[in-house]
Amino acid sequence: MRVLHAADLHLDSPFRGLGTGKGRQRRQESRELLDRLADLANSRRAELVLLSGDLFDGAEVYRETLEQLRAALGRIRCPVFIAPGNHDPYTSQSPYQGSFWPENVHIFSAPQVEAVALEGCTVYGAAFTAPEQREGLLAGFTAPERGGVSLMCLHGDTSGGIYNPIDREDIARSGLDYLALGHIHQRSGLLRQGGTCYAYPGCLEGRGFDETGEKGVLLGDVERGRVRMDFVPLCRRRYESIEADCTGRSVREAVEAALVSVRKEDILRVVLTGERETAVEIAEIERTYEGRCFHLTVRDRTYIGEDVWSRAGEDSLRGLFLQELRARYDAADSEEARARVAAAVRLGLAAMDHRDL
Repeated sequence: MRVLHAADLHLDSPFRGLGTGKGRQRRQESRELLDRLADLANSRRAELVLLSGDLFDGAEVYRETLEQLRAALGRIRCPVFIAPGNHDPYTSQSPYQGSFWPENVHIFSAPQVEAVALEGCTVYGAAFTAPEQREGLLAGFTAPERGGVSLMCLHGDTSGGIYNPIDREDIARSGLDYLALGHIHQRSGLLRQGGTCYAYPGCLEGRGFDETGEKGVLLGDVERGRVRMDFVPLCRRRYESIEADCTGRSVREAVEAALVSVRKEDILRVVLTGERETAVEIAEIERTYEGRCFHLTVRDRTYIGEDVWSRAGEDSLRGLFLQELRARYDAADSEEARARVAAAVRLGLAAMDHRDL
């Protein structure tokens, strides 16, 4: 049974960090991703498509998003199963309501496991019907011995919590050949408990710097007692975070070196590290290099060299200033707080020396 497994599309995410124009563009690109998903399913002759929840980011869905999703799923030449998750639970106000979904699409609508029998396999699934699902939907389930392949499409969390906690012992007892999960945005690779294989494909598109790297789907073959699922990249843009060491060189030299291997279509965060004494205008650096990728942000995580702090013992305004700021720097409880103190030191010293920033 050739299976395509995807989850966590989070359609209509706001992409607030990119600004209004680029955020709107990213939402449109997310809709275009649906056509790439359909094309992949058809070109690789998928026999089942399992979508394990959080297709939508919330209850408010743009009409064009819903229309494009229906059209893309309707083009897929095999059955499609959807298990609503915590962001898109099946409720009376859910976009999943209505009879306008294509005939090949089955949406699980209850917080109890439902079985759909197909030729050669049975697909099981259940739905979130509220933003939280504290009771494990897999608990107590065992697939009956029917001779065919047993699969389940489900949104849940194998680490526990309030979003359908899934016990690994329940996975082992389930009798499933493959458990297609959603909720965790980093792909897991193919895992196994007892005779059951399971996996998270990760989100289909990164939406922030906590979701870096390639994103896509799992595609492979599921048989009785044998599962092979391969990762297929599908996202258009990647979020990437890279470091630029400023020790012994200018900020621009460090940024230039960091940007050598950057793809123009990606969303990039450059983190300045190392030892630096002079202040830098972050906004100016972002303006200078904004054309090197789709979107660029710069973060300052450099530290102040000991030769600067050594003057804290002077009996002077400079010494008193550095004494006060060193005490705050040492007492800071986070990297962000230390960065703010470091910026204050650089600004203060520049003012004392009558230097431009």
